[in-house]
Amino acid sequence: MSQVWFITGASSGFGLDLALLALSAGHKVIGTVRSATKAADAVAAIREKGGEVVELDVTKADTIAGVVEKANALYGGVDILVNNAGYSLLGAVEDMKEEEVRLQMETNFFGPLRLIRTFLPTLRARGNATIVNFSSIAGQDAQPTCGLYAASKFALEGLSEALAREVAPFNIHVLIVEPGAFRTNFLHAVQKTEAPLSEPYIGGPVDVTLQKFDEFRGKQRGDPAKAVRTVFEVVSGTGEAGVLKGKVLRLPLGPDCIQRIGTKLDKFNADLEATRKFALATDI
Repeated sequence: MSQVWFITGASSGFGLDLALLALSAGHKVIGTVRSATKAADAVAAIREKGGEVVELDVTKADTIAGVVEKANALYGGVDILVNNAGYSLLGAVEDMKEEEVRLQMETNFFGPLRLIRTFLPTLRARGNATIVNFSSIAGQDAQPTCGLYAASKFALEGLSEALAREVAPFNIHVLIVEPGAFRTNFLHAVQKTEAPLSEPYIGGPVDVTLQKFDEFRGKQRGDPAKAVRTVFEVVSGTGEAGVLKGKVLRLPLGPDCIQRIGTKLDKFNADLEATRKFALATDI
Protein backbone atom coordinates (compact mmCIF):
# COMPACT_ATOMS: atom_id res chain seq x y z
CA MET A 1 0.00 0.00 0.00
CA SER A 2 1.39 3.39 -1.02
CA GLN A 3 1.84 5.86 1.83
CA VAL A 4 3.00 9.46 2.10
CA TRP A 5 6.38 10.02 3.75
CA PHE A 6 7.67 13.35 5.10
CA ILE A 7 11.43 13.07 5.60
CA THR A 8 13.56 15.84 7.07
CA GLY A 9 17.25 16.16 6.25
CA ALA A 10 16.79 14.65 2.78
CA SER A 11 19.78 16.46 1.30
CA SER A 12 22.18 13.59 2.02
CA GLY A 13 22.88 10.48 4.09
CA PHE A 14 20.10 8.40 5.58
CA GLY A 15 17.44 10.98 4.69
CA LEU A 16 18.21 11.01 0.98
CA ASP A 17 18.70 7.24 0.79
CA LEU A 18 15.40 6.60 2.56
CA ALA A 19 13.55 9.05 0.32
CA LEU A 20 14.85 7.39 -2.85
CA LEU A 21 14.13 3.89 -1.55
CA ALA A 22 10.56 4.76 -0.58
CA LEU A 23 9.98 6.34 -3.99
CA SER A 24 11.39 3.27 -5.73
CA ALA A 25 8.93 1.14 -3.76
CA GLY A 26 5.99 3.18 -5.05
CA HIS A 27 5.42 5.46 -2.07
CA LYS A 28 4.95 9.23 -2.18
CA VAL A 29 7.71 11.27 -0.57
CA ILE A 30 8.14 14.84 0.57
CA GLY A 31 11.75 15.50 1.45
CA THR A 32 13.02 18.60 3.18
CA VAL A 33 16.30 20.44 2.68
CA ARG A 34 17.53 23.65 4.24
CA SER A 35 18.56 25.07 0.86
CA ALA A 36 17.36 23.71 -2.46
CA THR A 37 20.25 25.52 -4.16
CA LYS A 38 22.95 23.98 -1.98
CA ALA A 39 21.29 20.56 -2.15
CA ALA A 40 20.59 20.75 -5.89
CA ASP A 41 21.80 17.21 -6.65
CA ALA A 42 19.61 15.68 -3.93
CA VAL A 43 16.62 17.75 -5.01
CA ALA A 44 17.05 16.61 -8.59
CA ALA A 45 17.40 12.95 -7.56
CA ILE A 46 14.21 13.05 -5.49
CA ARG A 47 12.19 14.89 -8.12
CA GLU A 48 13.39 12.59 -10.91
CA LYS A 49 11.81 9.69 -9.02
CA GLY A 50 8.55 11.61 -8.61
CA GLY A 51 9.07 13.00 -5.12
CA GLU A 52 8.49 16.49 -3.79
CA VAL A 53 10.99 18.72 -2.01
CA VAL A 54 10.33 21.65 0.32
CA GLU A 55 12.78 23.91 2.09
CA LEU A 56 12.78 23.68 5.87
CA ASP A 57 15.12 24.78 8.62
CA VAL A 58 13.80 22.93 11.68
CA THR A 59 15.29 25.57 13.99
CA LYS A 60 12.96 28.27 12.63
CA ALA A 61 9.87 27.69 14.72
CA ASP A 62 7.72 30.25 12.92
CA THR A 63 8.01 28.38 9.60
CA ILE A 64 6.92 24.94 10.81
CA ALA A 65 3.15 25.43 10.53
CA GLY A 66 3.40 26.73 6.96
CA VAL A 67 5.60 23.85 5.81
CA VAL A 68 3.30 21.27 7.42
CA GLU A 69 0.26 22.88 5.80
CA LYS A 70 2.00 22.80 2.42
CA ALA A 71 3.03 19.17 2.88
CA ASN A 72 -0.47 18.08 3.84
CA ALA A 73 -1.90 19.90 0.83
CA LEU A 74 0.39 18.08 -1.63
CA TYR A 75 -1.12 14.62 -1.10
CA GLY A 76 -4.00 15.21 1.28
CA GLY A 77 -2.00 14.32 4.37
CA VAL A 78 1.08 12.50 5.62
CA ASP A 79 1.23 8.93 6.94
CA ILE A 80 4.88 8.69 8.00
CA LEU A 81 6.85 11.49 9.66
CA VAL A 82 10.60 10.88 9.66
CA ASN A 83 12.63 13.22 11.86
CA ASN A 84 16.09 12.67 10.45
CA ALA A 85 17.64 16.15 10.24
CA GLY A 86 20.42 16.69 12.76
CA TYR A 87 24.12 17.11 13.40
CA SER A 88 26.68 16.53 16.14
CA LEU A 89 28.48 19.18 18.18
CA LEU A 90 31.77 17.83 19.48
CA GLY A 91 33.97 19.09 22.28
CA ALA A 92 34.22 19.32 26.04
CA VAL A 93 30.97 20.36 27.69
CA GLU A 94 32.84 23.08 29.56
CA ASP A 95 34.10 24.60 26.30
CA MET A 96 30.71 24.85 24.60
CA LYS A 97 29.23 28.30 24.17
CA GLU A 98 25.61 29.02 25.03
CA GLU A 99 24.64 29.63 21.40
CA GLU A 100 26.27 26.35 20.32
CA VAL A 101 24.36 24.46 23.00
CA ARG A 102 21.06 26.06 22.05
CA LEU A 103 21.50 25.38 18.33
CA GLN A 104 22.29 21.72 19.03
CA MET A 105 19.10 21.30 21.04
CA GLU A 106 17.02 23.35 18.60
CA THR A 107 18.09 21.18 15.68
CA ASN A 108 18.05 17.73 17.24
CA PHE A 109 15.23 18.04 19.77
CA PHE A 110 12.99 21.09 19.47
CA GLY A 111 12.76 20.80 15.68
CA PRO A 112 11.42 17.24 15.79
CA LEU A 113 9.17 18.13 18.72
CA ARG A 114 7.56 20.98 16.78
CA LEU A 115 7.02 18.82 13.71
CA ILE A 116 5.49 16.03 15.78
CA ARG A 117 3.06 18.38 17.52
CA THR A 118 2.07 20.08 14.27
CA PHE A 119 1.62 16.88 12.24
CA LEU A 120 -0.23 14.92 14.94
CA PRO A 121 -3.79 16.06 14.08
CA THR A 122 -3.31 14.80 10.51
CA LEU A 123 -1.56 11.59 11.58
CA ARG A 124 -4.34 10.91 14.07
CA ALA A 125 -7.05 11.48 11.47
CA ARG A 126 -5.42 9.15 8.95
CA GLY A 127 -4.62 6.35 11.41
CA ASN A 128 -2.12 3.56 10.80
CA ALA A 129 0.55 6.27 10.89
CA THR A 130 4.17 6.18 12.02
CA ILE A 131 6.54 8.67 13.59
CA VAL A 132 10.20 7.77 13.05
CA ASN A 133 12.72 9.62 15.20
CA PHE A 134 16.35 9.18 14.22
CA SER A 135 18.40 9.01 17.38
CA SER A 136 21.86 7.47 17.64
CA ILE A 137 23.83 5.04 19.74
CA ALA A 138 24.74 8.31 21.50
CA GLY A 139 21.09 8.42 22.59
CA GLN A 140 21.86 5.40 24.76
CA ASP A 141 25.59 5.64 25.46
CA ALA A 142 27.17 9.07 25.86
CA GLN A 143 30.86 9.26 25.05
CA PRO A 144 33.35 12.06 25.84
CA THR A 145 33.04 14.95 23.32
CA CYS A 146 29.36 14.13 22.66
CA GLY A 147 27.80 15.63 25.77
CA LEU A 148 25.32 17.93 24.07
CA TYR A 149 24.74 15.68 21.07
CA ALA A 150 23.95 12.82 23.44
CA ALA A 151 21.77 15.12 25.55
CA SER A 152 19.72 16.05 22.48
CA LYS A 153 19.26 12.39 21.55
CA PHE A 154 18.53 11.28 25.13
CA ALA A 155 15.83 13.97 25.18
CA LEU A 156 14.41 12.77 21.86
CA GLU A 157 14.31 9.20 23.14
CA GLY A 158 12.55 10.21 26.35
CA LEU A 159 10.00 12.16 24.34
CA SER A 160 9.52 9.18 22.03
CA GLU A 161 8.90 6.76 24.90
CA ALA A 162 6.11 8.89 26.33
CA LEU A 163 4.74 9.76 22.91
CA ALA A 164 4.49 6.10 21.92
CA ARG A 165 2.18 5.47 24.87
CA GLU A 166 0.13 8.60 24.26
CA VAL A 167 -0.59 7.98 20.58
CA ALA A 168 -1.01 4.19 20.64
CA PRO A 169 -4.82 4.52 21.02
CA PHE A 170 -4.87 6.39 17.69
CA ASN A 171 -3.05 3.56 15.88
CA ILE A 172 0.08 5.67 15.54
CA HIS A 173 3.38 3.86 16.02
CA VAL A 174 6.62 5.48 17.16
CA LEU A 175 10.00 4.09 16.13
CA ILE A 176 13.35 5.26 17.51
CA VAL A 177 16.20 4.49 15.11
CA GLU A 178 19.59 4.14 16.80
CA PRO A 179 22.40 3.89 14.23
CA GLY A 180 25.95 3.12 15.19
CA ALA A 181 28.80 4.16 12.90
CA PHE A 182 27.74 4.12 9.24
CA ARG A 183 29.68 5.39 6.25
CA THR A 184 27.57 8.46 5.57
CA ASN A 185 28.68 12.09 5.51
CA PHE A 186 27.78 12.39 9.22
CA LEU A 187 31.37 12.60 10.51
CA HIS A 188 32.23 15.05 7.73
CA ALA A 189 29.42 17.33 8.91
CA VAL A 190 30.18 17.32 12.63
CA GLN A 191 30.84 20.68 14.21
CA LYS A 192 33.52 21.19 16.82
CA THR A 193 33.24 23.88 19.45
CA GLU A 194 34.25 27.31 18.25
CA ALA A 195 36.71 27.57 21.11
CA PRO A 196 39.74 25.24 20.89
CA LEU A 197 40.02 22.45 23.41
CA SER A 198 40.91 24.07 26.72
CA GLU A 199 44.13 23.14 28.45
CA PRO A 200 42.73 20.90 31.24
CA TYR A 201 41.29 18.52 28.62
CA ILE A 202 44.36 18.22 26.39
CA GLY A 203 45.61 14.63 26.43
CA GLY A 204 42.51 13.41 28.29
CA PRO A 205 39.41 11.45 27.18
CA VAL A 206 37.94 14.35 25.19
CA ASP A 207 41.16 14.93 23.25
CA VAL A 208 41.67 11.22 22.59
CA THR A 209 38.08 10.75 21.39
CA LEU A 210 38.26 13.77 19.08
CA GLN A 211 41.36 12.30 17.46
CA LYS A 212 39.62 8.95 17.05
CA PHE A 213 36.71 10.62 15.27
CA ASP A 214 39.15 12.27 12.86
CA GLU A 215 40.91 8.95 12.19
CA PHE A 216 37.62 7.07 11.84
CA ARG A 217 36.08 9.39 9.24
CA GLY A 218 35.40 7.51 6.01
CA LYS A 219 36.29 4.16 7.56
CA GLN A 220 33.00 3.33 9.30
CA ARG A 221 31.97 -0.31 8.89
CA GLY A 222 28.26 0.31 8.56
CA ASP A 223 26.62 0.14 5.13
CA PRO A 224 24.06 3.00 4.89
CA ALA A 225 22.06 1.18 2.19
CA LYS A 226 21.54 -1.83 4.47
CA ALA A 227 20.55 0.39 7.40
CA VAL A 228 18.04 2.32 5.33
CA ARG A 229 16.60 -0.88 3.87
CA THR A 230 16.01 -2.18 7.41
CA VAL A 231 14.33 1.05 8.51
CA PHE A 232 12.12 1.01 5.43
CA GLU A 233 11.08 -2.59 5.97
CA VAL A 234 10.23 -2.06 9.64
CA VAL A 235 8.18 1.07 8.90
CA SER A 236 6.41 -0.32 5.82
CA GLY A 237 5.91 -3.84 7.13
CA THR A 238 7.59 -5.36 4.09
CA GLY A 239 10.64 -7.55 3.57
CA GLU A 240 12.42 -9.65 6.17
CA ALA A 241 12.43 -6.96 8.87
CA GLY A 242 8.78 -6.14 8.23
CA VAL A 243 7.76 -8.54 10.99
CA LEU A 244 8.89 -5.87 13.47
CA LYS A 245 6.39 -3.26 12.30
CA GLY A 246 4.52 -1.86 15.28
CA LYS A 247 6.20 -4.35 17.64
CA VAL A 248 9.38 -2.55 18.67
CA LEU A 249 10.01 0.93 20.01
CA ARG A 250 13.75 0.92 19.31
CA LEU A 251 15.65 -0.16 16.22
CA PRO A 252 19.39 -0.39 16.98
CA LEU A 253 21.54 -0.63 13.85
CA GLY A 254 25.09 -1.94 13.58
CA PRO A 255 27.23 -4.40 15.55
CA ASP A 256 28.89 -1.51 17.38
CA CYS A 257 25.49 -0.25 18.50
CA ILE A 258 24.48 -3.67 19.82
CA GLN A 259 27.81 -4.02 21.67
CA ARG A 260 27.65 -0.60 23.30
CA ILE A 261 24.03 -0.99 24.38
CA GLY A 262 24.83 -4.45 25.79
CA THR A 263 27.77 -3.04 27.79
CA LYS A 264 25.61 -0.22 29.11
CA LEU A 265 22.85 -2.61 30.16
CA ASP A 266 25.39 -4.72 32.04
CA LYS A 267 26.60 -1.61 33.88
CA PHE A 268 23.03 -0.48 34.52
CA ASN A 269 22.11 -3.85 35.99
CA ALA A 270 25.27 -3.86 38.10
CA ASP A 271 24.35 -0.43 39.51
CA LEU A 272 20.79 -1.64 40.10
CA GLU A 273 21.98 -4.62 42.12
CA ALA A 274 24.58 -2.60 44.04
CA THR A 275 21.98 -0.06 45.13
CA ARG A 276 18.97 -2.36 45.51
CA LYS A 277 19.13 -2.72 49.31
CA PHE A 278 19.34 1.04 49.81
CA ALA A 279 16.69 1.85 47.21
CA LEU A 280 14.18 -0.59 48.77
CA ALA A 281 14.68 0.93 52.21
CA THR A 282 13.41 4.42 51.35
CA ASP A 283 9.65 4.04 51.91
CA ILE A 284 7.96 5.91 54.75
